[in-house]
Amino acid sequence: MKVTLLGTGTSCGTPVVGCQCFVCRSTDPRDHHLRSSALIQTPSTNLLVDCGPDFRQQMLSVNFHGDWPPEKSNWPRADLGRIDGVLITHEHYDHVGGIDDLRPLSYAHEIPLYANAYSCKHMRERIPYCFAEHAYPGVPRLRLVETAPGDKFMVGDIPVTAIEVMHGKLPILGFRIGDLGYITDMKSASEDQLSVMHGVKTLIINGLRHRPHHSHQTIEQACRIARWIGPQPTYLIHMCHDIGLYDYEESWLPEGIHLAYDGLSFEI
Repeated sequence: MKVTLLGTGTSCGTPVVGCQCFVCRSTDPRDHHLRSSALIQTPSTNLLVDCGPDFRQQMLSVNFHGDWPPEKSNWPRADLGRIDGVLITHEHYDHVGGIDDLRPLSYAHEIPLYANAYSCKHMRERIPYCFAEHAYPGVPRLRLVETAPGDKFMVGDIPVTAIEVMHGKLPILGFRIGDLGYITDMKSASEDQLSVMHGVKTLIINGLRHRPHHSHQTIEQACRIARWIGPQPTYLIHMCHDIGLYDYEESWLPEGIHLAYDGLSFEI
């Protein structure tokens, strides 16, 4: 399974419009973060996690034409003209603002969107034309699949288990995707829910900044959760421009824990 982090930033992204801080002015591309999203691939399946307002830019920026894995260039490769499913963590704009851009990928087949009941309700209200019973020609062909914590399902050949985490007071979803754990926008979660992540080979988890925030965990809190879950390695996502430069932050993070950056790709 191949994982590509399409975006690793928070709702404003980095650089932030109008900001002149040293992180926003950095020339290191690892300090630049589009809104958080990930692409999970096997030779036959393409699974997207969240579909934010940068989705079109992210997909156009990733080179989908190389053979993967490189040492097995004769392997069949998932057709990147299709997305087999989208896991929606929650309905905030930075996680669903690119849903309309799925339309050219949905012409050949309907794309299922897996989200909790609250997110499904709000997506129906915000983009009703995508889910109308009698849709006009050309709209994305999408199907909302209400997903509850504990649900287990397959997207192609990729097994997924949903868990519940708290984004402040808002219950949202995290996902165990095979041997990958993906959690974003979390402030807290029960041990019972997080225990589903025990045994994953890689963890992706949010760490907003160093100062406390009412609905997101800090980098330090993310490191403690990562150690409790126990995977190696761990990549921190959903970061804002209040953190330090990439090289500085990497220098003090515990062994096995790293700042993620846009375009980071690895295999599990």
